Amino acid sequence: MADYVYNTTISTTPTYPFNHTGALNATKAPFSPFEGCELMAEGILFDLIVQCVNVVMGIPANILVIAVLLRNRKEPSTSDLFLGCLAFLDIYYGAMVPLNILNLYYWGSYKVWLSVKFSYGVKDTSGPLFLSCICLDRFVAVLFPIAFGTLRAPRYRISLSTLVLGLTLAYASAKTVGGLPNFEKVFTGEILAVFVWMIVCNAAILLALKRSRGAGKDAMHPMKKKAFKMVLAILVLTVCNYLPPVALFPFEDAYAPDVFRCYVQPVGFAFLNISSSTQPLIFLSRLERSSFLPECCVKWCFPVPAKQEEGKSPATLFECKVYVDYI
Repeated sequence: MADYVYNTTISTTPTYPFNHTGALNATKAPFSPFEGCELMAEGILFDLIVQCVNVVMGIPANILVIAVLLRNRKEPSTSDLFLGCLAFLDIYYGAMVPLNILNLYYWGSYKVWLSVKFSYGVKDTSGPLFLSCICLDRFVAVLFPIAFGTLRAPRYRISLSTLVLGLTLAYASAKTVGGLPNFEKVFTGEILAVFVWMIVCNAAILLALKRSRGAGKDAMHPMKKKAFKMVLAILVLTVCNYLPPVALFPFEDAYAPDVFRCYVQPVGFAFLNISSSTQPLIFLSRLERSSFLPECCVKWCFPVPAKQEEGKSPATLFECKVYVDYI
């Protein structure tokens, strides 16, 4: 996913280290993904283990997310398009992991490595940008419901998704070609901006839910309380996934080149990679039921919905439903 292994030493013979984004000349040396990190491969192996977790857990979870979205297509939420694109691209990224491992240890093909590096570029951009779109949608829905009502038309989400896919294709293509100066700083800037935006967005939603108890009420409505817990869980996962690279990558110059490319970058990107599993699991955890699964799986995977409170007016129940549907 990342450009975390690249050769910074001066040599008369060029090398082809793991996830290198610079221009490569395959005629002067054989392709070697671990070049320069043979004695410091622990960080790279840690990232590969996390990617294997995405294959075992992330791909099935994302397939289930798409199945749920397709089943609910007659009554979709406005974020479903973003969620569907994110799940599909995470499946694509996870499907490339077995090819990457086979290429690392058996094939050693540079052409296969280019396709794997393209999938890294897709993961670098699609995940943060589509998550930002989802945060924006929920932010407007909860804090500006009137404005949100005028922006529910699908064309706005389609246009935004098209823009994100275009940026993803451009970034992944540039990453695959390589040779661009300071290209890794593009991702550093992107991840910093996305991290700040998602923290601010989710914190604002939490404050809005906290203040929505109503006059003279000490307890939060159960549906709003459920939404509050869900947003809090998303905020915690956002910090866990994005804080390590945000805290480490901007200080690249403080590390020795070999330490940064062999340890810091792969470990930082491992926290981002695991989001391909945690994000769909968070989505699935908020579902009350899934009728196309066996009953035993439904009882185990999905919580039993709380009984509807008696005496609640339709307006109050609709207000609470808005918080749950768009979070």
